[in-house]
Amino acid sequence: MNKRPTITTLVWFALLSMLGFLATDMYLPAFDTLRTYFDTSANQVGLTLTIFVSGLAGGQLLYGPLSDRYGRNITLSVGLIIFTIGSLLCSFASSIEFLIAARFLQALGACSASVLWQAIVLDRYDSETTEKVFATIMPLLALSPALAPLLGAAVETQFNWQAIFLFSALLGGVLLVFTRLEAKNDVEQEKSPICLKKIGASYQEMLSSKKFIGYVMIFGGCAGAFFAYLTAAPLLMAEMGYSGSDIGLSFVPQTIAFIVGGYGCRFLLNRFSGNQLLPWGLKLFVLSIVIMLVVSLRLELTSFWPILAPFCLLAVANGAVYPIVINAGLKPFKHISATAAGLMNFLQMSICFICSGLVSALISHGIIAMTGVMTVCAVMVFVGYILCYERPHLQTDSKQPQVA
Repeated sequence: MNKRPTITTLVWFALLSMLGFLATDMYLPAFDTLRTYFDTSANQVGLTLTIFVSGLAGGQLLYGPLSDRYGRNITLSVGLIIFTIGSLLCSFASSIEFLIAARFLQALGACSASVLWQAIVLDRYDSETTEKVFATIMPLLALSPALAPLLGAAVETQFNWQAIFLFSALLGGVLLVFTRLEAKNDVEQEKSPICLKKIGASYQEMLSSKKFIGYVMIFGGCAGAFFAYLTAAPLLMAEMGYSGSDIGLSFVPQTIAFIVGGYGCRFLLNRFSGNQLLPWGLKLFVLSIVIMLVVSLRLELTSFWPILAPFCLLAVANGAVYPIVINAGLKPFKHISATAAGLMNFLQMSICFICSGLVSALISHGIIAMTGVMTVCAVMVFVGYILCYERPHLQTDSKQPQVA
């Protein structure tokens, strides 16, 4: 096994982990521009996000078994080629229907990176190094949904909405070059034929685990609430008179919030276990949604700040919760790491797809539609925590506070 990743390899891991979110969020500030350009409804524009999430979810199940058969590097390379082609087709779209179809193809390529970077880390490094790599990359992953709209707004302002997708295609090409250069560092895998019976047995093993389901519900509920916001916020802000640049800039405080949550969690994990930190992150998540729901029901909003401020609390919570639940959910299934990561991401993205679709369908009801879906997500998170909860006397991995 390799002893430690180089800076170049860490950059590669970071960009792979962020690719799906960058492709999801970069074009959000251009929602209103797309509606005008294609002379279509807000629901149709919102569908371009919903269909992307569906492709991102469904594709997760493909790449684990394929990479076991053909190798991580070649499978990832094919996925990046699909992503690049899909991005180019998006930039050439002449109708909203064509854009929706191209976004689906783009998503099928992007999800290869989401699954396989984690499997590559597990293949290459020992347990201690793997933990350090995840602790470094996960907070950066949390940044991407916040940075992407800001970058997209800048690109649209300087050029046009098509340039956003051309930038995505360029990123896909750069990652493809990185992937081919990193091939020399791949650990030799024992390639096995794709056996549906074996894949089914692996899925049954994971789905029969109450804790795995619980962690998936937490992961999916937290991400689903975020996607509900992503689907509705650009359209709601445009209706309030905010420009594309304003919408992009609204993600700056969320960026700071994710940094605080992600790296704050990394620091606290040196002193406390994930089981000790998780309930506090979830309490903050639920509190933020309760505040947004009350604001949407009780106030006549002329500014988006009363929603944006508590959403930043949700961003802090998600930044802290994601690394804990991903690690806890996948740890028992390291022997089938790519398949486990694919299933966990598929279930999580399926929840996001449903949440995004509900908000798109109910967007005529405004902010109440968004906060209502987010409230359902909070209930899901609560149920998930009950499923994976460990009583303190049963915890064997709790860390005792250390003296500085």
